[in-house]
Amino acid sequence: MKKDTLIVHAGRHPEDQHGAVNPPVYHVSTVTYPTVAALEAGAKKPFEGVRYGRYGTPTTFALEEAVAALEGGWRSIATSSGLGAIAGALVAYLKAGDHLLMVDTVYHPTRKFCDGMLARFGVETTYYDPRIGVGIDGLMRPNTRVVFCEAPGSLTFEMQDIPAIAQVARERGVVTMMDNTWGTPLFFKPFAHGVDVSIQAATKYIVGHADAMLGLITTTEEHWANVKAAVAAFGYSAGSEECYLGHRGLRTLSVRLRQHQETGLRLAEWLAARPEVAAVMHPALPDDPGHALWKRDFEGACGLFGVTLKPTSKAAVDAFLDGLEYFALGYSWGGYESLIIPTSGQVVRTATRWEPAGPTLRIHAGLEDIEDLKADLEEGFARLRAAR
Repeated sequence: MKKDTLIVHAGRHPEDQHGAVNPPVYHVSTVTYPTVAALEAGAKKPFEGVRYGRYGTPTTFALEEAVAALEGGWRSIATSSGLGAIAGALVAYLKAGDHLLMVDTVYHPTRKFCDGMLARFGVETTYYDPRIGVGIDGLMRPNTRVVFCEAPGSLTFEMQDIPAIAQVARERGVVTMMDNTWGTPLFFKPFAHGVDVSIQAATKYIVGHADAMLGLITTTEEHWANVKAAVAAFGYSAGSEECYLGHRGLRTLSVRLRQHQETGLRLAEWLAARPEVAAVMHPALPDDPGHALWKRDFEGACGLFGVTLKPTSKAAVDAFLDGLEYFALGYSWGGYESLIIPTSGQVVRTATRWEPAGPTLRIHAGLEDIEDLKADLEEGFARLRAAR
């Protein structure tokens, strides 16, 4: 099946649900069995035999099946949030005395988890330059267990050479993980590029309607049981209602992403020509430093990107943001609504330098008409100039 057909049909079995088009919401904690033999058989395979609701319900399994098919992995695991998916995947492989290589541009809550919880558990994290490529080999140690990637990087949108990093890791017997939230299963195929474990904050584009918290981990066959066991042990289970909403959102992911991509690129090009803007951080733009990697490995771009303004005061930036009508101030992204946040002072780097020319913003292009969005920003720039 082509991907637009797969996204409609994957994980959906009306014949098993009395003809219902959508998998129903199963509210399940206890699962009963007709005989002792059946009970014991379920206990031997708790993750596949559904011995308890925390391991998943038919609603969960439908979403997991669909996402694994789209992403090109063997099986998926739903969790209660994107950070839960990241934490669950990492603890599946790391123990006291182990070493983790983490990209320096990673989502900030991931950095906090590494510097806080993993450090407390005796795991050492080394942050690396996102543009390191095969140079990652020079940071490998005998106790390195995981290389974690994210492309493009959070807030600053640097690209990574995922196949090169994954090849080095494979030769060293190290697991490659990737946060694929920006690329989604439609625009980046992690397993075709050597990734072992792919993670998504499904809260973003998969749910798509800003109304559910959800994480997803997809793995190769080799890694599924290990990750599933860790996720279950920590209790990172996803609710059936949230899985239902994720499944609902997934069905329109392709058509929504086409609009997010078009609006995001047009806004990025418009902003790049503005006199108030020093640079736009969007790997799909031809002059972006990561454009060649994006063009080689990705099949599209979502609606999230960054902007660096020319030097101006915080008061001017606040005036620009405070009066916006269609761009809401909010920390999430991936929903139908346009969002914007100031990111100056939020970027944390320990292995690389980040010195933008002026104040920075992050923009999520929603599904509104682009002319309304441009007019909203135009009025914001007028307020910025007046407040200088």
